[in-house]
Amino acid sequence: MASGGSAIRGSRVGAGPMGEQDRGVQAERVAISYWDAMGNEVVRYFAANLPDEEIPETVDSPSTGLPAGRDKENPPQVAKTEPYKTHLAYVKERRTEEEAAQLLEDALQQLRQRRGTAAK
Repeated sequence: MASGGSAIRGSRVGAGPMGEQDRGVQAERVAISYWDAMGNEVVRYFAANLPDEEIPETVDSPSTGLPAGRDKENPPQVAKTEPYKTHLAYVKERRTEEEAAQLLEDALQQLRQRRGTAAK
C-alpha cells in the first residue's frame, strides 16, 4: 500500500478511468492536407473556426524537410542547390591583376571623395 506523497509506480497523478479526450470540451478541428515535391502528404489540424487567412499556405514536411503546399497538382519545387565547389574552382574565378588594381583604385577614389566632402 502506498503511503504519503508517493504515487504508485507507472501511474500518472490525476489520471482516472476516462481518457483525456473524454474530459472537457475539445475544439472542433479540421484536417488540411499538404503535399511536398516528392509526393508525400502531410496532414495538419487546425481549429475549425480559424479564418482561411490564418491557415498557412506552406508547411515543412517532416519526412523530407521540403516545403509542402496545399495544391496537390503543383507542390512547391525543390530548392536548387549549387554543387560543391573545389578550391580550384574558386581559384579559377579570381580576378586578374588588372581587375584587382581597378577595384582598388575605385575604392580609394570613393574614400577620397567621402573625406573631401566630410572635411568641407
